Amino acid sequence: MFKKVLIANRGEIALRIIRACKELKIPTVAIHSDVDATALYVKKADEACLVGPGPVAGYLNIYRIVDLARQRGADAIHPGYGFLAENPEFAKACEENDIKLIGPSSDAMHKLGNKIVSRQIMKKAGIPIVPGTLERLSSEDEAVAEAKRLGFPVMLKAAAGGGGRGLRMCSSGDDVKRFFNIAKKEAMSAFGDEDVYLEKCIDSPRHIEFQIIADNHGNVIHLGERDCSIQRRHQKLVEIAPSLLLDEKLRAEMGAVAVAVSKAANYNNVGTVEFLLDKNKNYYFLEMNTRIQVEHTVTEEVTGIDIVREMIKIAAGERLNIKQEEVSIRGYAIECRINAEDPRNSFVPTTGRVTAYYSPGGVGVRIDGNVYVGYNIPRYYDSMLAKLTVRGRTWEEAVDRMYRCLDEYVIRGVKTTIPFYKRIMLDEHFRRGEFNTNYIDQKIDELVYQDEHDPKDLVLAISAAIVAHSGL
Repeated sequence: MFKKVLIANRGEIALRIIRACKELKIPTVAIHSDVDATALYVKKADEACLVGPGPVAGYLNIYRIVDLARQRGADAIHPGYGFLAENPEFAKACEENDIKLIGPSSDAMHKLGNKIVSRQIMKKAGIPIVPGTLERLSSEDEAVAEAKRLGFPVMLKAAAGGGGRGLRMCSSGDDVKRFFNIAKKEAMSAFGDEDVYLEKCIDSPRHIEFQIIADNHGNVIHLGERDCSIQRRHQKLVEIAPSLLLDEKLRAEMGAVAVAVSKAANYNNVGTVEFLLDKNKNYYFLEMNTRIQVEHTVTEEVTGIDIVREMIKIAAGERLNIKQEEVSIRGYAIECRINAEDPRNSFVPTTGRVTAYYSPGGVGVRIDGNVYVGYNIPRYYDSMLAKLTVRGRTWEEAVDRMYRCLDEYVIRGVKTTIPFYKRIMLDEHFRRGEFNTNYIDQKIDELVYQDEHDPKDLVLAISAAIVAHSGL
């Protein structure tokens, strides 16, 4: 096992990794910016060090992070998600300095990080892919011609893309012309790669992803699927395991394909194979994420398998000691990403100081977060404050439990997505499992809610009214 693990990330995922390392009796080193100096994960690590000036640059400084690992005697680095987690140059720098990156090899990361290359690999391996181009588009005219061949609507996508950046839906040739250079510029700005390609737009799909675990000895299994269809602007909001749409036969078939995807890319460690599932239950490979996913919690809850722990053990060279037939799914789990955003104002991120915090509890309830009373939410990072995950024996029980927990959850000082999620939990279409990737866009006007006021505000208002009335 490793002597020491440096965590090249921040926030709740850094804290999640620290917990897994403590259970494995591995000392940890946290890195932090000036802004994060008093963050909870920094306090929980065995050691902590400033990664550099400024709130963001240090977390992206490959050679500074590698140097810190060497200085602190860390023989492994866990990248978490975001920042450098899927950067093949970072993985390569770790390999060249005899430091184990807890994740896949730089070669696998490079192959799968470029969507065009990964589509070529899957096509060759006989994996069903979304119809589209297999080479970079060199001009507007070529893009228009290919779009007409595929049939509108189409998705113009960045080859190195993710998170909805460098992506545009086009319903006509004029759309393709209008968005072609915009998508290229956005892709270059976000990923340092301007290549774009086209995919046929699948009508009202479900977004289904399979969690895989692969060791360095040829063993690969999947842990079932997650339904990540509840999303806005291609950003996931609510995640569910297992999907309400898949039966055992389709689950086994798609799971086998997910394993085949991993083998085709010579992949090792933990990864996620993402599919689009159409109305007729035809599935298409979308991409493979070469890191731990935000929503891994729901899979852990229904399988009882600690995915982060498995990542560390596999990176240390251990054999996977779980067989496919030993993986069983029990009940349902739902995760809500509690974001510091204002859903009634186009989900604009909000910042400020957390003046009150009370998290829910009880049977089947899990909180992954980095928030506490007095915490100042910085404007420099992702808006997610915490992840609320619940598990129930049935789908109905899981939904009811999530609503109860959201109703208990108190975060004051900033606007959050909590009241918005409460409306989703009450929506009959959601409760019947009738949703797809267009759910939020189609339902946004129905998911309205009134602001939830702090009881202290009411007390102050009443006191002020009494004072005014008495003339004091």
